[in-house]
Amino acid sequence: MNVIKSVFSIKDLENLSGIKAHTIRIWEKRYNILEPMRTDTNIRNYDLTNLQKLLNICLLIQHGYKISRISTFSNEKIASMVNEISSEKNSKSHAISAFKIAMMNFDQTAFLKTYDELLNEKKFSTIFYDVFIPLLEELGVLWQTATISPAHEHFISHLIKQKLLINIEILQKTNSEKTDRVFVLYLPSNEIHELGLLYLNYEILSKGYKTIFLGSSIPTECLLDVKKYFSNITFVTYITVKPSPEEVNDYLQTVSDTVLDDADSKLYVLGRMTEFIDNQRISEKIKTFTSIGDFSKEIKK
Repeated sequence: MNVIKSVFSIKDLENLSGIKAHTIRIWEKRYNILEPMRTDTNIRNYDLTNLQKLLNICLLIQHGYKISRISTFSNEKIASMVNEISSEKNSKSHAISAFKIAMMNFDQTAFLKTYDELLNEKKFSTIFYDVFIPLLEELGVLWQTATISPAHEHFISHLIKQKLLINIEILQKTNSEKTDRVFVLYLPSNEIHELGLLYLNYEILSKGYKTIFLGSSIPTECLLDVKKYFSNITFVTYITVKPSPEEVNDYLQTVSDTVLDDADSKLYVLGRMTEFIDNQRISEKIKTFTSIGDFSKEIKK
């Protein structure tokens, strides 16, 4: 069975491109830039070729071209200009669009080709921060609006995770330069979204520290086992879904009481749930970060 989504509504195009459906309709009527299929009830549908063209047009507009001019170009010229912009200016918008198309087609080869092209010009950390993070944020919205399926999200997330693990292994083969503190990375019970935590592992290793990666859904009492072997521990967690907004402050209080009960232990917290943390309630041994960039600056100190 062919599970690839190959037909899109105008709302799907709006979600994937960021161009309002009203504007797409105007462009169609005035410039004939897309060729929608129509149902018996005159509802517009679009194929992957139309989606690719619209994403290419968006990139050209971002680089100063007017839609009135773009509409005079052939599809081949539009694609050629996009490739030229990508090569000369190393556009992250082009890379994100290419990854979206690879995702919609479940095309691993296209993903790897785009990634390798980026890697020729950028460090992995730059690719992750400038391309993968915005891409993943967009995917969250696309999944919520049913533009993509969970299968699409899992497909692209797995490939990103694969690249993370490869780069983490490279760093793990070098000896830790800083031995005064060890970072223990984990996700709380029932939290399974690992990508953010994996990238934090990469960032910490790149700064020369030793890390212990415990992974997802770790009960609080398991953190005590690590303390039997190491001192001066900074625990790091990334909370996306669990504990819930109603539970997160009580959870941090429990960690503080049971795990951070010595002079040297700390906890760094990142993720979506940080917006629900009451900083007046939590221990001074717990520090929250609203971005990976802020976290990275902290561990440079």
